[in-house]
Amino acid sequence: MARAIWSGAISFGLVMVPVKVYSAVSRKDVRFNQLHGADGGRIQQKRVCAVDGEEVPYEEIVKGYEIEPGRYVTITPAELDSVAAERTRRIEIEEFVALDDIDPIHWESTYYLAPDKTAGKPYALLLAALESTSRVGLGRVVLRSKEYLAAIRPARDALMLSTMLFADEIVPRAAVEEFGEEPAEVSPKELAIAEQLVGSLSADWDPDRYKDTYRERVLDLVKAKAAGREIVEHAEAEPAARVDDLMAALEASLAAATKQATAKKAPAKKAAAKPRRAAAPKKS
Repeated sequence: MARAIWSGAISFGLVMVPVKVYSAVSRKDVRFNQLHGADGGRIQQKRVCAVDGEEVPYEEIVKGYEIEPGRYVTITPAELDSVAAERTRRIEIEEFVALDDIDPIHWESTYYLAPDKTAGKPYALLLAALESTSRVGLGRVVLRSKEYLAAIRPARDALMLSTMLFADEIVPRAAVEEFGEEPAEVSPKELAIAEQLVGSLSADWDPDRYKDTYRERVLDLVKAKAAGREIVEHAEAEPAARVDDLMAALEASLAAATKQATAKKAPAKKAAAKPRRAAAPKKS
């Protein structure tokens, strides 16, 4: 069973909703250890002082913030605690905003908000209100001593808490050099064919259709090597040829997509029934 990582309450107006926070994702990254190629021993990381080259015990390490190259300001744990976010057990909703108004670039991590045993009615009320208004509640939450901007939103018949990036954590568009150039013009015909191509490839969102095929291949490779099988390295695929004629590329893409869509919709051909043999006449 999942274990709660935080417990407290959501407040909006004078309404309090006691809740618990649970992780909503379980990442499946393939993790490797660093080994010594000569003997297979694990590689250990040591903390070494850049001045005297000696290994430094953990208890002698302090935090330092670099204010200019080679110059640091050291900060003690007590000093950090004095400015740490207040570890409040309440998420106070400051305002409700339209979900469609939030740029997805702000989303970070997502958690389930489960109702406390005594919070069934207010929890259901907040969930229904957010669903009917298509809005999310914005507030702040402190998780693992760090303060986050958080959105409380309805999903999967439950309330979800999504931590968000602050505005100054988003890289501005102007920081990307290529965006300073004048945008290319698109002809009405090119746009029309592109819209047809998008339409032919459109489908309902089904997350189960998408698998982490790279992770599956890595795990298959690990199993094969563990079983002592010989691994054959494949040559790298040649990069796709560049198409300089945009219209030709659009028309070819549309034709291929249309053919693929038609093949999917075509009913499977049934095997022709074999003619039955006439029964042999019974001997009298």
